[in-house]
Amino acid sequence: MNKQDKIYIAGHRGMVGSAIFRKLTAEGFSNIVTRTSAELDLRNQQSVADFFAEEKPAYVFLAAAKVGGIMANNIYRGEFLYENLMIQNNVIHSAYVNKVTKLMFLGSSCIYPKLAPQPLKEEYLLTGELEPTNEPYAIAKIAGIKMCDAYRSQYGCNFVSVMPTNLYGPNDNYDLNNSHVLPALIRKFHEAKMNGAEKVVMWGTGSPLREFLHADDLADACYYLMQHYNEPGLVNIGVGEDIAIKDLAVLISKIVGFEGNIEHDLSKPDGTPRKLMDVSKLHGLGWKAKTGLEEGIRKVYAEYKTKAAALPA
Repeated sequence: MNKQDKIYIAGHRGMVGSAIFRKLTAEGFSNIVTRTSAELDLRNQQSVADFFAEEKPAYVFLAAAKVGGIMANNIYRGEFLYENLMIQNNVIHSAYVNKVTKLMFLGSSCIYPKLAPQPLKEEYLLTGELEPTNEPYAIAKIAGIKMCDAYRSQYGCNFVSVMPTNLYGPNDNYDLNNSHVLPALIRKFHEAKMNGAEKVVMWGTGSPLREFLHADDLADACYYLMQHYNEPGLVNIGVGEDIAIKDLAVLISKIVGFEGNIEHDLSKPDGTPRKLMDVSKLHGLGWKAKTGLEEGIRKVYAEYKTKAAALPA
């Protein structure tokens, strides 16, 4: 990519897209095209086709998606499947029609089978049953990977796919109804501290193991791979280390300064037992994560505190 190339970031206001926007801006790219969802409904095929025909971006980061935690994924199953399929089908196809130089599709670690061997290697895709609670989202993302590869095979498009692990960072979602585990725990512990609560209740046993990558590290990896990776298949993006959710809760409570008890609601699901990415392919391509988990959480908690007063109760 050259500094003057036109780059479209789909989903620029989300956690991933905004991180990519910050990275590109910091690197001196100024010809960046964005649209809010109100300005461009990516689920609308004609609107997306018209946008690409008018703007003709050279590079596309496809970071737009309908996302949520266990509860949202499980309740809104039809929405998660339909909306994500529509978004990625429209953007990928229009990128092909308008001869985009390169497109990067961002998926999720939930594409892997629920009981796949750990750590998760790229070749484990489609080797077993998916985790039922997020199956619709995972199926949509798998379809996106395969669509990029199919367009590469049939039309010669340089479309690549990257699969980030669990993310956290600026512009994360702290709504307890549909957020992921790390921001949900930050909010729970912060509010418990502010309210003088004696305990915080967390979902499940706390035994599942999860890996967490700061969004700024993901953006750095995407920027790097956009310049250095041009192959079919997918690349895992992660740190290569994981932590039990119960230990994550203890770490967050320490950072927040909550001194009460942590209790477990065993009626709530745990989700996938473990999701650790094998990042040997990524390391072989020359990139490694830089932000440690405690350092990253301290950074996002400082950001969260400045916004907490504006959050709905």
